[in-house]
Amino acid sequence: QVQLVESGGGLVQPGGSLRLSCAASGSISSIYTMYWYRQGPEKQRELAASITRAGTTNYADSLKGRFTISRDNAKNTVYLQMNSLKPEDTAVYYCNADVTSALYTGNCWGQGTQVTVSS
Repeated sequence: QVQLVESGGGLVQPGGSLRLSCAASGSISSIYTMYWYRQGPEKQRELAASITRAGTTNYADSLKGRFTISRDNAKNTVYLQMNSLKPEDTAVYYCNADVTSALYTGNCWGQGTQVTVSS
């Protein structure tokens, strides 16, 4: 079984920065594309960013230039560096990954980490 555990969320003032981490654990054979999604209050969950195993990245248009996704394949970890945060970035941020393990091939979700941008 594969687990994804996010960390790094919290309360930050507008203009501030946060770095989210998501570590995958379990009987992992391979992790392919990794994603960060977010869901704001009374909003649908949306894709924030993705990164392939080779490092190709993709971002939601509204986040380009402020957010950076990266990963450490040796640590099975994906990161999201968030700069110049705005109140509208307030959301629960979820890690997601396409994985293969001894017993499972498919998509996995983390439990989410809350990010609140407020003065």
